[in-house]
Amino acid sequence: MTYRSLLPGLVALLALPVTALAHPGHGAAGFTAGLAHPWLGADHLLAMIAVGAWALTLGGRARWLLPATFVAGMAGGAALGAGYGAAALAEWGIAGSLVFFGVCLAAGRRLPLGMAVVITALFAVAHGHAHGAEAGGGTAWLAFGAGMVLATAVLHALGVLAGIAAQRLPAAGIGLRLAGGATAAFGAVALVGLLA
Repeated sequence: MTYRSLLPGLVALLALPVTALAHPGHGAAGFTAGLAHPWLGADHLLAMIAVGAWALTLGGRARWLLPATFVAGMAGGAALGAGYGAAALAEWGIAGSLVFFGVCLAAGRRLPLGMAVVITALFAVAHGHAHGAEAGGGTAWLAFGAGMVLATAVLHALGVLAGIAAQRLPAAGIGLRLAGGATAAFGAVALVGLLA
């Protein structure tokens, strides 16, 4: 399989149109529910793929540090959400993350690594908090969290593959920037929706 054959699917995945951030039906707990959850909400899906792609475009230690930071921040945020319940600010953080990561991809924005790590961690806590609040507490939450962490790592890997394709194929770089713009636009619409 070549990177070129993966590109159309990755670009289409990044540009999925969705009418709302809400993605109900995740009341189930357990590993399988946690594994499925990040794939079923476009907000989480787009952000996690964007982090992987942005990390690769930054290069160096960012390639592994940003995805690892996101996974760790999300796990911590999930523990907070499971323990303390929903927080309205989490949805703002999720929508803001889409704008931020989307703009960084679209503009080819490079930030100092320390700043990129801190911002990624803060947005990851928001994503994790939303996941954890939906999963609830109890022992089933641990299995849910393990599935969620695995799914997040896979989504980051897909983002890294998109970044690799962008580095190797000139047209893929344009596609990645367009996908970043679409992600940022999705986040902006979500922010406007939160104001309503």
